[in-house]
Amino acid sequence: MKKWVFFSAVLVALTAFSYSKSVAPEWVSLFDGHSLNGWKVGKNAGTFSVKDGQIAVHGPTAHLFYVGEYNNHVFKNFEFKADVMTYPGANSGIYFHAQYQESSWPETGFEVQVNNSHTDWKRTGSLYDVVNIEEVYVKDMEWFTEYIKVEGKHVIIKINDKTVVDYTEPADYKPEPGQTNHFLSSGTFALQGHDPKSEVHFKNIMVKVLD
Repeated sequence: MKKWVFFSAVLVALTAFSYSKSVAPEWVSLFDGHSLNGWKVGKNAGTFSVKDGQIAVHGPTAHLFYVGEYNNHVFKNFEFKADVMTYPGANSGIYFHAQYQESSWPETGFEVQVNNSHTDWKRTGSLYDVVNIEEVYVKDMEWFTEYIKVEGKHVIIKINDKTVVDYTEPADYKPEPGQTNHFLSSGTFALQGHDPKSEVHFKNIMVKVLD
């Protein structure tokens, strides 16, 4: 190989490496808007359906887990956002660092609450049973954006760009007896169908993987 060809190849490789390291991570959609491809639910699968570009959640207790190809459905450090609309009296949640299971409440991961008017006092934006919020920041029957950022042991939750949780997991953190929450680690996302009286819709479900 001629020297100029070799050095040109090296320059191209170095430029490509530098570019790949400098490009900011991109938002990626986890929901195609017309099917549940890439998502999986076990018992009570009928709780979840797709209509009008939204995931409608209405039925018996069930959880819809992201099991798609993106990042091999394992997320440790990330930004996540989804547009959410609750019906009156609804209860739901967005789980992160979860693992797929066929039924019952997720035994791994953390839940970010979706609840503006349910009898449970822990309201939308709560990092459930870790940092609970009593204030109601958004109304039923109106779309709002729920945002979650996890970097290491640091969790930020925003509702319509307002920070409602800024939490760092202590080095000596231990879940309380009976809690499903575990140490911040890694896993996938899940949407919760809480009970037959609850109806919640999700759309524009996006994730940005962080280093």
